[in-house]
Amino acid sequence: MTDTFLSARWENLIMANYEVPPEVLAPYLPNGVELDFYNNKTYVSLVGFMFKRTSLFHVPIPLLGTFEEINLRFYVKRIEGNTVKRGVVFINETVPYKLVAWLANKLYKEHYMAIPTKNLIENTEAAKHIKYEWKINKSWNHIAVTTSIKNEEMALGSMEEFIFEHYYGYTKINGQLSQEYKVNHPRWFVNKVIDYSIDCDFAAMYGNDFSFLGQLAPNSVIVAEGSPVTVKWKRTTF
Repeated sequence: MTDTFLSARWENLIMANYEVPPEVLAPYLPNGVELDFYNNKTYVSLVGFMFKRTSLFHVPIPLLGTFEEINLRFYVKRIEGNTVKRGVVFINETVPYKLVAWLANKLYKEHYMAIPTKNLIENTEAAKHIKYEWKINKSWNHIAVTTSIKNEEMALGSMEEFIFEHYYGYTKINGQLSQEYKVNHPRWFVNKVIDYSIDCDFAAMYGNDFSFLGQLAPNSVIVAEGSPVTVKWKRTTF
């Protein structure tokens, strides 16, 4: 069996980043990892992006291979000797297809749900416009940006680098056990955000612990162009 479980393209990634107190995230922290801080602060990110050309074990998924994903995630690290593995933990991941959500929950033991989603992505000579929408409680929520067309490298030590350069996923199996998996992709290029709009029912999507985010402006909104990605089949339980 090939070691690559999933391959796809992740494109037009929007990350709206909110500073949150560490104690809000503590109940969701898998055993064996610790919170990752940027300038002594912890963050969650509301994320929207396109999943494209999805394959499982190198077999394309007809009809279900392209879709929007919306998620809320936070940042952790696992220290093994002299190695620091920087990763993310997902509060929830949203896709439009029930079968995709079922497979992800069954195989990943993640927290996926399926609700209606849609996108609008337009490029002009002057700007790029990206909008992701999802419907919950009969209302359409959204995250949208206008960015520059020109892409640029992430600056070393920047917020963009902190948010995007986490290559592991961690899942809380129960109070004792956790799982680790590796996501592979090149270092991404980013687009400067000119304007943004967010309308999210955080309580309905992610629970009362995160309802306060609805009254906050994000500390930053960043956009990456994306790339091909692969996720290995091997998972480490610890």
